[in-house]
Amino acid sequence: MSILSSYGLEQARIQLPHIVAEAHAGMRSVITKHGKPYAAIVPLHDLVLAPTPTPAGEGLLALRGTGRGLWGADAGQTVADLRNEWDGA
Repeated sequence: MSILSSYGLEQARIQLPHIVAEAHAGMRSVITKHGKPYAAIVPLHDLVLAPTPTPAGEGLLALRGTGRGLWGADAGQTVADLRNEWDGA
C-alpha cells in the first residue's frame, strides 16, 4: 500500500520535484487548497491500472436524438422563422 502525504498548494508548488520523486517511488500525495483536498499526485502505475469509464457512445453519433423536440414539431419552419427574423421580414 502506498504512503499518503499531504501538501498545501504553495508548499506543493515549491516542492514539486520532490513530490514527483516520491510518486515515482510509489508514494501518493494529496494537494490541499485552503485545507481541503484539491488534487492528487499518484504513481503512474496506479493511474494505468485504474479502470477508465467507458463512454456511452463515441463521436457525434452519441449525440443522436439528444435535441429531439428542440426545434418544435417542424424544424424546417422554425429555421425559416429564425431566418425571417434576421432578415427583418
